[in-house]
Amino acid sequence: MVKAVLELFSETSPSEFFNLNGIEYFNFEEDFVEKNIRCIPMIVRFKMDKAGIKLKLAEWSRFSVTERIELAKKDCSNENETKMYNHYLSNLVMNYSGKPATTLPIDNNPAWANTNVIPEILLEKLRRFDWQLSIKQWRELSNLQRFALLKLCKEGHENKNFPKAMKEFKLVN
Repeated sequence: MVKAVLELFSETSPSEFFNLNGIEYFNFEEDFVEKNIRCIPMIVRFKMDKAGIKLKLAEWSRFSVTERIELAKKDCSNENETKMYNHYLSNLVMNYSGKPATTLPIDNNPAWANTNVIPEILLEKLRRFDWQLSIKQWRELSNLQRFALLKLCKEGHENKNFPKAMKEFKLVN
């Protein structure tokens, strides 16, 4: 009975990021629950990609709410900040798991950063829904919005969140 109540609460209560000042957080992310654990928000995933770290959901779930919020708010916009972010996150992983953080190669020219070309993976996903996106619309999106759309196009992501993101970003009705 207690477990059922906790599961219901974790699925219906807003995350610590919902309406948090100082970060870009999307409404569709409130649906990101896996194994009764809220998934890593796009703002943190964005920064992890920049810092070259892959975080497992099991690792994320061990962090305190304060640490998760710090990961969302911590600046990661220049080389020094990115190194500090990597160091902070690496230390959290080591402290909680006793193992080094999993590293990723850093893409110095990520597709989301190119506002002159809509990536083929996104165009392909749009075709499945019979939608179109103009280059003007692509350019008007924030870096995080472009990043999120591309993440939602990758295999393993449920299709339910892609249409929600498109609507939230006012790209479709």
